[in-house]
This record gives sequence, C-alpha cells and structure tokens, in this order.
Amino acid sequence: MGGYIDLHCHWVAGIDDGARTPGDSADILKSLRDIGFSHVMATPHMRTGMFDNDKSGLEAAYSATVRQLDEDLPIGGLASEHHLDDLVFQRLLDGEGLPYPPGRAALIEFPDERFPLRHANCLFELRRRGIRPVLAHPERYRPVWSDIEVLDPLLDGGTVLLMDVAALVGKYGRGAKRCAIKLLEEGYYYAACSDAHKASDAKAVAKGVNKLTKIVGDEDALFMLRDGPRNIIEGTVED
Repeated sequence: MGGYIDLHCHWVAGIDDGARTPGDSADILKSLRDIGFSHVMATPHMRTGMFDNDKSGLEAAYSATVRQLDEDLPIGGLASEHHLDDLVFQRLLDGEGLPYPPGRAALIEFPDERFPLRHANCLFELRRRGIRPVLAHPERYRPVWSDIEVLDPLLDGGTVLLMDVAALVGKYGRGAKRCAIKLLEEGYYYAACSDAHKASDAKAVAKGVNKLTKIVGDEDALFMLRDGPRNIIEGTVED
C-alpha cells in the first residue's frame, strides 16, 4: 500500500514544538515518504499562550521552509492545528485560521484534561459555516478514556475523528493506546495520521500503520490513510 495522505504533521521549521530547522523538516518528510505517505500536510500549532502563531506568521514560516526543501519530498500544503480557545476559534470564524486547503475542513485540538466550554456548539458552528471540524487525537483526551460516547454529540454534529496512528503502539502511553484501540474497534475514527514532530517519530508511525492494518484489514486501513483524508480535504465526507 502507499499513496497515504497525512493530515497532521509538524514539519514547518522553527515555529512550534516540531522541526527546528529546514534540515529537520526534510528528515521528517523523508521518513514519512519511506512509510508510504505521498502528501504530508503541515499543521503547526495555533494555541494562545503557548504557540502564539497567527495566519500570516505561519504562512511566512511555511514558505521559508519550503524554499529550502527538495521538490521530491511529499509536501502537502499548509493548514494549522487550532486549539479550541476563544481567540483561535474567533480567528476561524473571521477567516483568519488555516483550514485545510481549499477551506472545507479544519483541524481542531482540545486540552488533554477536559473539553472546552461549549465545545459542541463551537464545532457545530464551524460545520454550519461550511468548515468540517477534524478532531485531532481524541484518544489522548481524558474524558474519552472514561466514556467514548462523550464523542457522540460531536459526530452527530458533523465532526470527524483523526487518530494518531502511533497511539496504537503506545507512543502516548497505555491509556491513549487502550482508548485508540477501543475507538477503532467501535468505528469512531474516519482517518489516521502521523502527528510527527521529528524524524524519529516515524518508527512508531510505521509500527502503528502495521497495527492498524492487523486490526481493521488492508481495505479499511487504506481508507483511513488515503481515501478518508482525501475526502476530508475535498469536502466529500458523507454525513
């Protein structure tokens, strides 16, 4: 298998907790290409008080990084991982966020320990405005560990769930691993990604891809790694 589309990766240099230099960026992209990813979206953080990035700053950092990369790398375009705080949410409403090009879906992150206030309403509002929310790594959120059905209202509102595939092999701890397997077995996920921050993450990503295939089979794994991500970008996810 191959032709995978990665919707979550931190390969833009010097902008968050991912790649520090364009050399690091190249190493991340090469390592993911070796696994089978042909398109790797850049999704640097936009998170108030931690990664105070805005649209113009991320666009400038992305362009500066790409200028120093070889053309044969799986460069997939620029989006952002939007932390659901008031400032970042308002940016999305005002057109100052960075959805996946051409703007039909946006990557959203919650705090690990709790869901934000009015989170379901916020995500539904994005959906109402033609932006499908893509919830990053739900397997890491503590409320989901206790009851995966807390995600049901979000799914009912049009949100899709994006798994960090390395969670299946314990990269984020036992709790996240158990939760990822349960969400996968119960059919909650729509797509899977790397969420790579450095080239060495590719080892766990490759193992996670293998584990994903063993659990759901070749056809469903290929959907989660290729067809599902493509549908998200193109806006063809069925409600």
